[in-house]
Amino acid sequence: MKLLLIEDNASLAHWLAQLLREQDFVVDCVADGEAADQLLRQQRYDVVLLDLNLPQLSGKGVLRRLRERGDGVPVLILTASASLDQKVLCLEIGADDYMVKPIEGRELVARIKALVRRQVPGRANTLLCGDLGYDLQTRQFSLAGAPLPLPPRERALLETLMLKQGSTVPKQTLLDGLFDLDDEAGVDALELYVHRLRKKLDASQASIITLRGVGYLLRLREGV
Repeated sequence: MKLLLIEDNASLAHWLAQLLREQDFVVDCVADGEAADQLLRQQRYDVVLLDLNLPQLSGKGVLRRLRERGDGVPVLILTASASLDQKVLCLEIGADDYMVKPIEGRELVARIKALVRRQVPGRANTLLCGDLGYDLQTRQFSLAGAPLPLPPRERALLETLMLKQGSTVPKQTLLDGLFDLDDEAGVDALELYVHRLRKKLDASQASIITLRGVGYLLRLREGV
């Protein structure tokens, strides 16, 4: 899963990004509202973590622009303000959740997972594609009931395909989800991860299909 962290406090941003990367999230960080707005127009994220007191453009300004464009990405407000009026206003203009600093790491991760879970039809805790299972709470895969351990980027790739099961996911969307802004992202690397996943799913009822020139989709293997 890929997150956008919008926070102008450098030390806090570094701590939060490190904490989230240790949980195998891909994290992009920006420190001002205008940069965040531009990035949100270009990239797709699973969750946005948004501070309110930002230079250039306030957090509320970023949120308003996002919702005016019809972008429904989940937004979690991170702020030092415990004001009820502030919280109500943020929720009214489109925030999905609200946390008051100082942030407790475990709670933050749990809230992020909850926001992702809300995007899943039926809000199920486990997604299935044949005998391939994905637990939204633990972010772990299983195959025929047995754990399927995966390296972080293979897991991130399969996670995206699983959440979009049955739909074509463009290559660029997958690249954006696998790599942060500081990484060297390339189609060759993506194809390597797809190849590795296919080998691990070789005996599975789930299959990764290539749509040449377009992207990939996860679906049940033919005949299942």
